[in-house]
Amino acid sequence: MVLSNLLVHGLVVSTDAVVSFGMHRCGVDHSVFSMSSLQGCVILVVYVDDIIVTGSDVEGIQRLKQFLRKEFSTKDLGCLRYFLGIEVAYANGSIALSQRKYTLDILKEVGLHDAKPGDTPMDPGVRFDNEHGELLRDAEKYRRLVGKLNYLTITRPDISFAVSVVSQFMSSPRTTHWQAALQIVRYLKGAPGQGLVFHNRGHLHISGYSNPESLEVIGYSDVDWAGCPMDRRSTSGYCVFLGGNLVSWKSKKQSIISRSSAEAEYRAMANVTGELQWVRMFLGEIGLPMIGSSTLCCDNLSAIHIASNPVFHERTKHIEVNCHFVREKVNSGDIRLVHTRYEEQLADIFTKPLRCGRVSYICRKLGLFDMYAPT
Repeated sequence: MVLSNLLVHGLVVSTDAVVSFGMHRCGVDHSVFSMSSLQGCVILVVYVDDIIVTGSDVEGIQRLKQFLRKEFSTKDLGCLRYFLGIEVAYANGSIALSQRKYTLDILKEVGLHDAKPGDTPMDPGVRFDNEHGELLRDAEKYRRLVGKLNYLTITRPDISFAVSVVSQFMSSPRTTHWQAALQIVRYLKGAPGQGLVFHNRGHLHISGYSNPESLEVIGYSDVDWAGCPMDRRSTSGYCVFLGGNLVSWKSKKQSIISRSSAEAEYRAMANVTGELQWVRMFLGEIGLPMIGSSTLCCDNLSAIHIASNPVFHERTKHIEVNCHFVREKVNSGDIRLVHTRYEEQLADIFTKPLRCGRVSYICRKLGLFDMYAPT
């Protein structure tokens, strides 16, 4: 698989021009174009005037580059090393993504470059509200820091929950919220070069789950029921793996108050089911259609029973839409529900603050690695 970076000078890449070359615009992500041939596939990703070209068809990639040079004023930056603040490194068939320089800039900006590293992005048991602490005199400073931390979650899923919490106080931040944001920065100080590693296993199958000849997508869903002390709304979290590599994750407070843990869990299951469907559609559009089922791992037996027991399902009309959505995908064979133990629930890190040992364990399972750490 070749990864190349192109820069377009003074122009925005035209969709019509790319399509005229024979590429198909992805319906579920309009910034992605793909083309398949007997030699393999070519995939093009566009962000304004920055382009990534990749695929298994080496000749097709070269023809596309020549076409783009003819149509636009482009500069071939060679093998992808840096893209939108994300550093890319290669080793032993694996690809590592990190934002080390971006993280170091944040540490320098807030004056914590020489601070003692933190063990966790947020202390367990701490709850925040809109009353405790004094209002910050410089609210813009808080918003600027939280905005940068939000961008950092692209390669640091381990801070997603903590960043989602501090993002809830952008309008009127207080000193307690500022200290919570600084706690995230101190945690980043411990491993500023940590990021995601994507391993090439020679296939996209996870041993023990499905047909070895089919693509394997597995999602983990979890929820912290009524965890917010201000409005008692639950926090949903999920993560999705493709071929054993983390490709999608999310931490978000639910918009509706759930009256039971099963209800909250089912809303979270509906969210990850939608994401699994999106991944299936995306893979199909770039020429990698899925044949088997996606696997959804949940640690709540009641929520699983709702999807598999029609009698129980009919008694839960207050979440009827979510019930029908998940149940339809289960019955069609697109989704396969699997009960997982709490210890193996990787989405746990997206729903609540955890202790150091638990954070380290899940980070390893998610594929986070600090390639700058001394060996």
